[in-house]
Amino acid sequence: MGRYIDVALNVPLNMAFTYEVPAGSNTGSPYFGRRVEVRFGSRKMTGTVVADYDSIPSTCGVTADKIRPAVRFLDDIPLLTQELFDIAKFMCSYYISPIGECVSAMLPSGRRETEYQGFPAADTDELFTPRTPSEEQEEAVEGILSPDKGPLVHYLFGPTGSGKTEVFLSAAERVLKSGRGVIYLVPEIGLTPQVAESAIARFGNTAAVIHSELTPSQRLGEWKRILRKEARIVIGARSAIFAPVPDLGLVIMDEEHDSSYKSGSSPRYHARQIAMKRCSALKIPLVMGSATPSAEAWYSMQKGTIKRHVLTKRLSGGKMPDIECVNLSSGTAGDSCISKELETEIKRALHDKRQTILFLNRRGFTHFFRCMTCGYELKCRNCSVPMTYHRSENRLRCHYCGFSMEPPKQCPECGSLDVGYNGFGTEYIEAEVMAKFPSAKTIRVDTDSLKKRGELQEKLDAFRRGEYDILLGTQMVAKGLNFPNLRLVGVVLADTSLHLPDFRASERTFSLITQVAGRAGRFFPDGKVIVQSYSPDREPIALAAKGDTETFYKSELSQRELLGFPPFTRLLRLVFRSQVPNAAQTAAMAAASIIKSVSAPEEVEVLGPAECPLEMIAGNFRHQIILRGDRIAPLVDAAKKLVWGYTSPKNVYIEVDVDPVSML
Repeated sequence: MGRYIDVALNVPLNMAFTYEVPAGSNTGSPYFGRRVEVRFGSRKMTGTVVADYDSIPSTCGVTADKIRPAVRFLDDIPLLTQELFDIAKFMCSYYISPIGECVSAMLPSGRRETEYQGFPAADTDELFTPRTPSEEQEEAVEGILSPDKGPLVHYLFGPTGSGKTEVFLSAAERVLKSGRGVIYLVPEIGLTPQVAESAIARFGNTAAVIHSELTPSQRLGEWKRILRKEARIVIGARSAIFAPVPDLGLVIMDEEHDSSYKSGSSPRYHARQIAMKRCSALKIPLVMGSATPSAEAWYSMQKGTIKRHVLTKRLSGGKMPDIECVNLSSGTAGDSCISKELETEIKRALHDKRQTILFLNRRGFTHFFRCMTCGYELKCRNCSVPMTYHRSENRLRCHYCGFSMEPPKQCPECGSLDVGYNGFGTEYIEAEVMAKFPSAKTIRVDTDSLKKRGELQEKLDAFRRGEYDILLGTQMVAKGLNFPNLRLVGVVLADTSLHLPDFRASERTFSLITQVAGRAGRFFPDGKVIVQSYSPDREPIALAAKGDTETFYKSELSQRELLGFPPFTRLLRLVFRSQVPNAAQTAAMAAASIIKSVSAPEEVEVLGPAECPLEMIAGNFRHQIILRGDRIAPLVDAAKKLVWGYTSPKNVYIEVDVDPVSML
């Protein structure tokens, strides 16, 4: 082992930093992959060793007397494997993110290892016991694990409740029996316990869990269990794709369409892309699944680059629910957010001692403050989004930056006293439900109502046990969850995401309605779904209500091709933000000129610069440039030349988003 080490630090510089090995560290354990404490400037920081040398490396730009000794190693064994470091280098190049940020995004930050207690035993054990697979399920498992030559990427497509989880677990069981490991990804933390309980019931303590609600010490404990091969199946949300599973044999990605698989901060990676890269390098199968695949996945299935496996039947005694659309424009609901049709069905469910979910993808009591005289709409002073009223605290709050204020009693623009609120959120629905159904036990699940660690799981378990009659929620309750006594699902306002200035708006609307509707009718054949909308004839809503998936994707893909959007092109988004007025705009204009000068116009189309749809967030003015082309490589090369070849103004920060999921 060498005398010098290269250390990757979580700083915005795309390089490793050379240090001397800490005194007395020749313990026989490799240096590579171990975390180390170093002095960086005047700070103490934790980094990861990514190389070691006997002499000063040629990449080091200083002489031996200027090289500092590292303070100490934090681990006895390496936490970063060579395979994961190769993935980090891929992320650095593909997502244009410093190598230290990429390594830091992978590894646990805990200093002391503690045991994760796991989840309590499920009350609904019958949900998780292995069933005899159907013929369709058996064929899917065989197709996924078949050694025959063909695509290594598979897709399990079928309606909600058709037994995709059983296929995933059966495939995992066969891989585990062969002595290899499995990673099982789910999009929401709320789904992790359900899958983990299922896996623990089936595989015992060989399951490990990785998600953001673990403490750093618990995450470190799980990480080391995986490295020691004590845990062979890893279940978790986005970051679990980095689990250091020895002899990895299969990666499962449930609800592949979900946007939470995309990281919102640097490195802005997509777990699907990382899964494809890991599986390709290891030559192992990747199986994704959803009732509503992303448009990109659907197109790949059509082309044959992803192998499709289809399930058609619900197997737990249920059938696809009866879906009814209610047109709110007709005025039958009046000022209420609950139409007469929905109210009647809730009463029926309560009478039959069955449960109801009411879904709205919007938090708060009412949506926005508006003057009835001049039309003034109150927006956050730091962001370009309307403030949301929260009745429980009698304040208007911005859901982007957290700024809050007391509601004004008169219009700030014209002074009129004729002011009010338009729209409604989960708090508003909760108040109306309690007023209309005072004897019903109601529970609300959204970000505002969850105050402590583990509260989401407690509330979902209580609803599953039948302690509540009505569950109100946002997208946390829209996918993957099983509630045996659920009869009715009400989509309070299906238009919420339809009118956003984003080319994925129709896809998201169709997916959300289909997914939340899929919670009903899983175990009994009398499931009912009421979809309320001001535009029930719009294609995403109408086709979701009919369950016509094929027609929706055919129409959506034809529009995407006509307009030049993915999957027919590739996109790279550059966002310039600054608290100084006009600085972001000036930087974006200069960047557009640079990109045009360093790239071929037939390979890189430059759209913009323009204001972002949300032109201000948290006091930052935002402008964007969209790069579009048939291949991603020229777009990435052009962005690298800008980001790594030029120094941006000190008061401007550049966000690089390769394959953006949100365009806001």
